[in-house]
Amino acid sequence: MDALLLLLGRVVGFAGLLLCVVAAVARLLGSYWLAGFQLGTLLQAGIAAVVIGCFLLLVAQGCADGSGRSRR
Repeated sequence: MDALLLLLGRVVGFAGLLLCVVAAVARLLGSYWLAGFQLGTLLQAGIAAVVIGCFLLLVAQGCADGSGRSRR
């Protein structure tokens, strides 16, 4: 399960980062729309994907601990 969460977290985070970069570059080139979506919407979706990827990596780290609890 750890390996799956790590892989999923990395893939989702990388996809989110890529989406953020595409939205930023398109906006710097003067566009407001890309593929029928406003660039602000695509940027927010990219940020959400990065956050989800971070959460999955955090959960994978907690599962590797074995206790199922946070460290104190």
